Amino acid sequence: MPRPRKWRIVEFVPQNIHFIPAGRPKCDLEEEILKVEEIEAVRLKDIESLNQDECAERMQISRQTFQRILSDARTKIATALIEGKALKVQGGDFTRNVCKVFCPKCEERWEERYENYNDADEDGYKCPRCGSEVIQCRNLKGDFCSKCCHKRMK
Repeated sequence: MPRPRKWRIVEFVPQNIHFIPAGRPKCDLEEEILKVEEIEAVRLKDIESLNQDECAERMQISRQTFQRILSDARTKIATALIEGKALKVQGGDFTRNVCKVFCPKCEERWEERYENYNDADEDGYKCPRCGSEVIQCRNLKGDFCSKCCHKRMK
């Protein structure tokens, strides 16, 4: 079984998601797709001028993973500028918050993206182990998450 992908924490999601070179017809432009976490890596390193360790810590990833994301982003940006391609920001493995989740029925603990709570179907969010709908968002101290959810799931 492959290792689960680790969510990258982003503090900034861009409003402008499409950048097109001036004077080029839109219909025949090739696009470079930048992931949201790649834009975040460029913002932290090049705009906030943080070192790689600080950037990686803010995104809650390893320094090596941060370097790879940053390198991929810079390559895509350079290619778009030099070859006259459009830049489009979309997708990626990112979240604004990762919650520590706990099921009191079976005592299963796992990490979940906060966005998954909002995307849950009409049946609500369920424990992957026992199917219970009584799910709690907890931080490491056992209290409710102090970030942005502050809630008990159902």
